Amino acid sequence: MSTNSEKPTPLLAARGLAKSHGRTRALRGASVELRAGEILAVTGASGSGKSTLLHCLAGIVRPDEGSVVYGDTRLDGLPEKRLSELRRTDFGVVFQFGQLIPELTALDNVALPLLLAGASRRDAHVRAGQWLERFGVLGQEELRPGEMSGGQAQRVSLARALVTGPKVVFADEPTGALDSLAGEQVMSALVHTARESGTAVLLITHDAQVAAYADREVQLRDGAVVPLGVAA
Repeated sequence: MSTNSEKPTPLLAARGLAKSHGRTRALRGASVELRAGEILAVTGASGSGKSTLLHCLAGIVRPDEGSVVYGDTRLDGLPEKRLSELRRTDFGVVFQFGQLIPELTALDNVALPLLLAGASRRDAHVRAGQWLERFGVLGQEELRPGEMSGGQAQRVSLARALVTGPKVVFADEPTGALDSLAGEQVMSALVHTARESGTAVLLITHDAQVAAYADREVQLRDGAVVPLGVAA
């Protein structure tokens, strides 16, 4: 019989991650867990390895050492084709500057993951329009990224990350390029939608106000995850 003290099995777990970029060691034995439906903030100073950790967890780069397990699947040993499939179906990624495709309209940017997954153009556009509406940018469907404000572009990025119904969204400094008001609007939209859909969110940020939206916060210091309040 289970007890209330038992922790739920993590949806995503990293153990002992190490990663170097040339001579620079970005991660030094980092370990972290993300549970289903949880919003977890990973904070830390610039250069502490936060983005590298996210890239390892999302299967964008492979760690030099350690393991990343999603459900019952070990990601760090999967072929690139399978990792790409997971990023189209189970994972959504939001970057600080959106990284929208400049030649595509807002509608086509959001529809792209659905089209890559085999949806018809009509169905993909219908679903993309619904997500643009949820993020308050309906009416901007034909704008290209260069014609959008920073807040609009980041909302379109969020819609693109969530349109496939992913189980995990990785958000790398999603408000870093926005003013405070636009940042609050983007975070409120992300958190509301994640709660509504039961999506887990791994949130990388150096901003305490952004981290306050999370259920739980851990710090990355010198490439390792440490509990809050632990002295250097």
